[in-house]
Amino acid sequence: MAKPVEEAGKIPIYDARSGKVEEVERIVKADAEWKKILTPEQYEVTRKKGTEKPFSGICEIPKEKGLYQCVNCGIDLFGVGTKFESKTGWPSFYEPVAPINITTEEDLSLGVSRTEVKCARCGAHLGHVFDDGPPPTGKRYCINSVALKFVKTDYKPAGAATFAAGCFWGVEESFRTLKCVIYTRAGYAGGHTKNPTYEQVSAGKTGHAESIEILYDPSVISYSRLLDEFWKIHDPTALNRQGPDIGSNYRSAIFYHGKEQEKLALGSKERLEKSGKYKDKIVTQIVPAGVFFPAEEYHQRYLMKRGLPPYCR
Repeated sequence: MAKPVEEAGKIPIYDARSGKVEEVERIVKADAEWKKILTPEQYEVTRKKGTEKPFSGICEIPKEKGLYQCVNCGIDLFGVGTKFESKTGWPSFYEPVAPINITTEEDLSLGVSRTEVKCARCGAHLGHVFDDGPPPTGKRYCINSVALKFVKTDYKPAGAATFAAGCFWGVEESFRTLKCVIYTRAGYAGGHTKNPTYEQVSAGKTGHAESIEILYDPSVISYSRLLDEFWKIHDPTALNRQGPDIGSNYRSAIFYHGKEQEKLALGSKERLEKSGKYKDKIVTQIVPAGVFFPAEEYHQRYLMKRGLPPYCR
């Protein structure tokens, strides 16, 4: 019997109907178990990384509000509001309901580099994501229809933001306490090593920055408001350091999710430079958000657990 390759344990998943993040058990099954509960086509696509024939599934945009869920485990993946007609023959979306509900990794199976999209809870292969989508993200999540099931329901899409502003303990607490921020987690972004450890990042071996991933309610708090908080809580003129913490892992960076965030981030940086608040040049990087690797549990909500204030303010 084939052994499951994913590790068991709890992971955070965004429930788009309640608008909350819940800790759920990762679903791990052997191939024989998946075969019992999936159709042959679902199994071939989601467990064996197959691809359905173009135009073989339902690509039309529903008139009803609803969610597309993982056909393997049922978590929310994409909302009807982000579905668009790409004329490719596969369902296309410009963003997931929340980035924590999917994972991505490089796929070299066809001899070229593509970015595979997988379900974060069960590891199901969903499809691929490309940089030729519409605003506001410029992304096209090209997803196999057999990997999805449609549910008619109201839902709340979550906005995502990723920032680096020095030690992630204080940065996370500053954003966690903002009203209408749904969820935060400390981690590592902007590097070149998969699944880095704190020790590796601190030694400067991976290229990552200590970062914070944020989910927020865009109907109540704007990305511009998050940018205001980002500039306020650290010194953006300090190159590769914040206070006593020195190293590229403590650099100032905005990792934007889509073209609209890039535009807003560049605009806010320009306004701050023209304001005359700082004599020195602002060195904050503004770069695309790549894979975010959550930090070890010890670092999550570090200050909150100890009853300490966000010292970076």
